[in-house]
Amino acid sequence: MQAHQPSTLDKLKMGAMMGGTAGMAMGFLFGSWTIIRYGPGPNGALATLSKYMLNQAAFFGFFFSIGSVIRNDAELSQLQAPQMTRYAAAMAIRSRAEGAQMMKARWEEEKRRLLRQA
Repeated sequence: MQAHQPSTLDKLKMGAMMGGTAGMAMGFLFGSWTIIRYGPGPNGALATLSKYMLNQAAFFGFFFSIGSVIRNDAELSQLQAPQMTRYAAAMAIRSRAEGAQMMKARWEEEKRRLLRQA
């Protein structure tokens, strides 16, 4: 039996819930600090604190939901084996000298390819 992958909408909802939770916590901290430092204001402490918490929850929820949809690993799993080995080799560079040597080799290969086309 194959495992079910979450859909884009599921990822969006999950990111919004995580962001909303993180935003509520941050809103509680910043709102409490603001009330302690500057006072509750004309609306009272509860209204000021809830305003901070809801604003932060909406802000974090929006950006977490976008980020969770953007961070999609589907493209990585669809890469073919030669592409995967090329990316693995690029990530295995040990030193600047080795990286420079690889870059020069690729430039020479590109020059040869362009001269053959001309």
